[in-house]
Amino acid sequence: MSRRYQVLHDTHYRYAAPVSLAQQLAHLWPRDCLWQRCLAQDLQVSPPPCQRLDGRDVFGNPLTRLAFERPHDALHVRAQLMVEVLPRRPVSLQGSPSWTVVRQALRYQRRAWPADALEAVRYRFASPYVGLDAAFEAFAADCFPPERPLLEAVQALMQKIHGEFTFDASATLVATPLLTVLEQRRGVCQDFAHLMLACLRARGLAARYVSGYLLTQPPPGQARLVGADASHAWVSVYCPSNGWVDFDPTNNLLPALEHITLAWGRDFADVSPLRGVILGGGHHDPEVQVTVTPL
Repeated sequence: MSRRYQVLHDTHYRYAAPVSLAQQLAHLWPRDCLWQRCLAQDLQVSPPPCQRLDGRDVFGNPLTRLAFERPHDALHVRAQLMVEVLPRRPVSLQGSPSWTVVRQALRYQRRAWPADALEAVRYRFASPYVGLDAAFEAFAADCFPPERPLLEAVQALMQKIHGEFTFDASATLVATPLLTVLEQRRGVCQDFAHLMLACLRARGLAARYVSGYLLTQPPPGQARLVGADASHAWVSVYCPSNGWVDFDPTNNLLPALEHITLAWGRDFADVSPLRGVILGGGHHDPEVQVTVTPL
């Protein structure tokens, strides 16, 4: 069985001074993939942009480019979606190849790589928000004994982060260093996803950052997931025999029908819902509200 949702994502900027020129990049359309499809979408922008260009970024995510060439003192972007989420293929965590075998397969060798492995390699390295440090490898050491199945080890790492870290929306900012997050043991879903990526990449494994949404109000009798009412983030790990497998360290589960996939990249910098460059504006902070309603 599948589930359908309506998603409303509102972003409102109020500038302290007029903005004369602006260029914005919006990752607000969900990806069409095996486990979901977008049935309807609508984007409302005020003031209207002078130019709008819809396309895809280098990771294959839907991307909207907006250009503003008239002075404005506020910006309101509203994305409204209807998405159908389908059941994912069952995965045997214990039946996956060992993490050491997968790491070896992702190392540079003088041979032709399969297309999927070549795509995965780009997610092995450091990125703007995910540095590689021995501290991350040490933190996850007990999850990765030699020859342990990859996906079983990743699940253990997810459980470790969930058990040892506290969700605290006031503890970090977007630019808070990951080593600080590791030391304080507090943060939000973005921090936990970045930390998990750092632990995996430090061991030579390929893992990507996934942004999306969670069901705001769960069905009766089910617990409300942490991270709803805002953009959510989790991790996807490459396993040669299974493809990409998602893990949500904030909620300690494998994403299923309650997770809506928006975009993926190396880290948050690649898939921020709305980012850009402005001329003028002064001080400003965005007001963001996300509502996910089951249909």
